Amino acid sequence: MLKIYTDTNLLTEQNRKLVFPLLFDLFYGNNEYLSTYYKIVNDINNSDVIVLPLEYVYSLKFYKSTIDNILDKAKQLDKPIWVYSGGDFGYTLQDKSIFNFRLGGFKSKLNERTIIIPSFINDPYQINLEKDFSPLQKNKIPEIGFVGHAKTGVLKYLKEFLAFIKINLKRILKKELKDYQPFYPSSIKRAKYLKTLKKSDKLKTNFILRDTYRAGVKTEIEKQKTTETFYQNIVKNPYTFCIRGAGNFSVRFYETLAVGRIPVLINTDCQLPLSNKIDWKKHCLIIDDEQTKTLEQQILNFHKKINEENFIKLQENNRLLWNKYLRREFFFKHIHDVFISKLQDDGLS
Repeated sequence: MLKIYTDTNLLTEQNRKLVFPLLFDLFYGNNEYLSTYYKIVNDINNSDVIVLPLEYVYSLKFYKSTIDNILDKAKQLDKPIWVYSGGDFGYTLQDKSIFNFRLGGFKSKLNERTIIIPSFINDPYQINLEKDFSPLQKNKIPEIGFVGHAKTGVLKYLKEFLAFIKINLKRILKKELKDYQPFYPSSIKRAKYLKTLKKSDKLKTNFILRDTYRAGVKTEIEKQKTTETFYQNIVKNPYTFCIRGAGNFSVRFYETLAVGRIPVLINTDCQLPLSNKIDWKKHCLIIDDEQTKTLEQQILNFHKKINEENFIKLQENNRLLWNKYLRREFFFKHIHDVFISKLQDDGLS
């Protein structure tokens, strides 16, 4: 069992949405499964790991003295510190005692103490889809789906560029702590890729393109309807096109795995979670723009090489992968195992 110390005084109802994901399940959810692997202790001296209770940037803004105090004590005791850096961009912490849990970032720039977490979602088959999981048979022509925000045009480009300038100005002026990332107009890039795929006569594309995020819905009924359309598209197509959004990660990637389908992921220097345990190339098609082969050719080659039996098995394995590794409680079980092993190697447990 991993003993963790945190300041439970900050785990209030007001801060609920910004709590370190593990603590959310332990403190608010009283998760029995995770409670067999983790225990929150009151004595920092008796802990194995110190966990900052809230998202890092939010913590510094509203609880800086409390956070500084926790960090100082942790360093005095030479204990590892877990920090959650949320949001689309995230923030890199260079302190060698800190393990930074974040959703994304650029693989070539992340340090060895970065832990990528999946986008934690509810099981689509329990919330959004009426039927249970069932794999699709392989057809001769690859079928690829997509529902989402994808728009081109000069005005759209200018709007995204101005947002980029605004974010970076705040970052330069130290008004916001965010990692820098180059300008990437995600909706425009997405639209161009999809337009290229749609032109192919060797692929069957089932795309529903939105001019705005979530089709600009405002009511819960509208939101539910667009969510159902989104998941129905994934479940009806063996492949789903996935590419980063504002941050360098794709929530759709995890939603596709949860449904038990095959992500086609555009590699934008992505770091995927648990890469020391998961051979990601066995679960998805990762598209590399630097290859001489086109996007269409890479999809066709992938589809051609896999036989009917393995095509079904791949979908089954993806659904299983999400259930065993990418759901929140099971993800943190694997993190527990890694740190217990580390403590044992260091002679601390």
